[in-house]
Amino acid sequence: MPAPVTLLVFRIVHVVIGVFWVGAVVFIAAFLMPSVRAAGPAGGAVMQRLIQARLSLWLMGAALLTIISGFGLYWHDSAGFQSAWLGSGPGRVFGLGGVFALAAVVVGMTVNSPAARRLGEVSGRVQASGRPPAPDDLAAIQALQGRLARGTIWAAVLLGLATLAMAVARYVP
Repeated sequence: MPAPVTLLVFRIVHVVIGVFWVGAVVFIAAFLMPSVRAAGPAGGAVMQRLIQARLSLWLMGAALLTIISGFGLYWHDSAGFQSAWLGSGPGRVFGLGGVFALAAVVVGMTVNSPAARRLGEVSGRVQASGRPPAPDDLAAIQALQGRLARGTIWAAVLLGLATLAMAVARYVP
């Protein structure tokens, strides 16, 4: 059984880093991506800067820390994954929240990160040329922005469901 300090650290990491992760993804989905899309080709410079700032790495790091600490808390609460607790109301709801969070990570890794990286490349090439984007570049930018926006909305919804599950799990009979 982990020491109380370890559990406290797990809980602090899980909640604080989880708040950053969920908040950032919701902000990106609700405000940043619509603004970038509305800005058209100029939005590409913003995306390029976010890629240079390694936003996707920050989000993946937050996701991993949140999931690892949550896994540790789940292991502790279930007394080493005892089936009786896993089948209880809290066990099922915490588990469902974890599944939602893992699904959000999959969306981030398989949809958002590649789309953002490619969008940064295309936007950087357009910006470096000093000319308006060629029709094929503009089509690629719009398609990538759409893919990134849809992926981010899915991730935000999944993380919202994970957060909801974590908030109510202890109270489920």
